[in-house]
Amino acid sequence: MKKLLAALGMVALSSSAAVQAQHLNVPVTERARGAEEVVVGHVASVTPVWRDNDYGDHLIVSVVHVDVDERLKGAAAPAVDVEVEGGTIGTLTLRVSDLDTFRPGDRAVFYLKRNRRGAFVPHLRGLGTQKLDASDRVRGSNATLADVRRDVRAGGGR
Repeated sequence: MKKLLAALGMVALSSSAAVQAQHLNVPVTERARGAEEVVVGHVASVTPVWRDNDYGDHLIVSVVHVDVDERLKGAAAPAVDVEVEGGTIGTLTLRVSDLDTFRPGDRAVFYLKRNRRGAFVPHLRGLGTQKLDASDRVRGSNATLADVRRDVRAGGGR
């Protein structure tokens, strides 16, 4: 029985890893094509709240208030609120493995779509944000903001 459970666990882990690897290979052009808006901005504030997601789950969501520095696609306002699942309310913390957490001062590219309530959420979940470092490089890659701009335009941005 233990061997069966271990084997099933390995299958689940390898399936999860395969799905995750496929998602990492989604090019910026595809991310931009499916997003309603793509913006580059600074996180001004993060406010955790309780929300019901599109599937009816009641969970903690962080409302990330972004001051828009640059609009790459869509008709973004000077600021936009993005609802990202996860956060802390009181002593209860929800961490969502496929989504970045944000703090005031973070700078990122946001690929946005609207959920059923009309709020902006990251398009393709964890692939809907790309944090930038101080040199305008996408964290964890060799891509620069200039590369992202070029690819968003190629994917149907403005």
